[in-house]
Amino acid sequence: MENGVLLQGFHWYIKPEEKLWKQLQEKVKSYKEMGFSAIWLPPAYKGVGGINDNGYGVYDLYDLGEFNQKGSIETKYGTKEDYLACIQAFQKAGIDVYGDIVLNHKMGADGTEIVNAKEVNRQNTNEIISGDEQIKVYTLFTFPGRNKKYSDFIWHWYHFDGIDYDEKTHRNTIFLFDQKSWDQEVDDENGNYDYLMGADLDFGNEETVQEVTSWLYWYINLTKINGLRLDAVKHIPASFYKNLLPKIYHDFNKELFTVGEYWHGDVYHLEKYLKEVNFEMSLFDVPLHYHFYDASHNENYDFSHIFDQTLVSMYPSNAVTFVDNHDTEPSQSLASFIPDWFKGHAYCLTLLRKAGYPCVFYGDLEGIDYENVSSKKEMLQQLLSLRKQYNEGNQEDYFDHPHLIGWTRHTETKAMVIIMTNSTGGIKSMYVGKEDRHCYYVNVFNGYQRVLINEDGYGDFYCEDKNFAVYVKE
Repeated sequence: MENGVLLQGFHWYIKPEEKLWKQLQEKVKSYKEMGFSAIWLPPAYKGVGGINDNGYGVYDLYDLGEFNQKGSIETKYGTKEDYLACIQAFQKAGIDVYGDIVLNHKMGADGTEIVNAKEVNRQNTNEIISGDEQIKVYTLFTFPGRNKKYSDFIWHWYHFDGIDYDEKTHRNTIFLFDQKSWDQEVDDENGNYDYLMGADLDFGNEETVQEVTSWLYWYINLTKINGLRLDAVKHIPASFYKNLLPKIYHDFNKELFTVGEYWHGDVYHLEKYLKEVNFEMSLFDVPLHYHFYDASHNENYDFSHIFDQTLVSMYPSNAVTFVDNHDTEPSQSLASFIPDWFKGHAYCLTLLRKAGYPCVFYGDLEGIDYENVSSKKEMLQQLLSLRKQYNEGNQEDYFDHPHLIGWTRHTETKAMVIIMTNSTGGIKSMYVGKEDRHCYYVNVFNGYQRVLINEDGYGDFYCEDKNFAVYVKE
């Protein structure tokens, strides 16, 4: 993973007819040439919406596009054969593949059950706001289309903690099942953020834990995946992954790279979680994403503090840095899309620095028609190429001005200079090395801004208003 770059290989609005698994196979060669070392593929199992489900509305984890369930054999992205072929194509090219794992909830049950439950306050799920009542819930999962192949496990209400719908009264509210309590070691939002959506898995139930664990072993064994992207970890007890991950690494005798999605803008929540899971995984640097968002929406933002209280500054070896993802897209619930004018700044701050494991978003690379997001492929190719050639050696930061920042990467033989502003342009004097005195450095993004390096190895590097520039030796 030294200098590695991860590609998130999808966005929210991929169409079923695009046949993503096949489409990605055609891009393997170009992604390899661009410099991607790993790809994160979307959830591969059948969701409640069948062919229109992104995979996060999990129905059957064992159906990777193999059984006629929820109206189709294929998932949104293709068949099981296509999925396995896609993984193999990337691995053959030397690109690792990470699978997206969604274990928090299930949806689209095959039948209902009558359960005693209490209603809880959405704003504080620890607060019970009704007496006992009998409700009719979608918690019976028998997977008739799969007919017990791979697993004969049948899910009942007691494998879950709660649900958000009563079929009897057609009420949408959060119910906690009788004799159940929400899982602990979860995020503290809403009092206790165990409940997210659908039928919420009870990780205090031994059968539940055993079933999802054996599924994970089955999945890793079948796909020969290189890593895992764990969805919604803040809604699952930390001890579940703390205990499971070392066991998996040991049993498969390989270090599966694992990154969790703990969506919180406060780095101390992420830090607390990393300690709770004994640093067995990395996390996406959500605070850094929000810093990008703030810097791009506020001219008075102090750019010199962009890395303060981010995961990459506190725990660089556990930080996966990113600019945007499927959840931050313009129409999504966590919409906080980084505007075009600042995309280059943000990608420089993730791709052209020493710390962190950067992730590039498919929507930025290929564009998103549905949301009129244009492709930034040309710029990203240029940055990835600079990363490959120059992102090594010492890093010297010039974060000494609230709106104009810069840094250099240099070895004894080569150097790269990055400068950027979220406000008015300007000049910064930066050191590249005495061995380059009297040489010219040029801005690779326009080819005409040239800087002469002086006797002492310094150059006066210029950046235009609200722009960024990267200089290398001419």
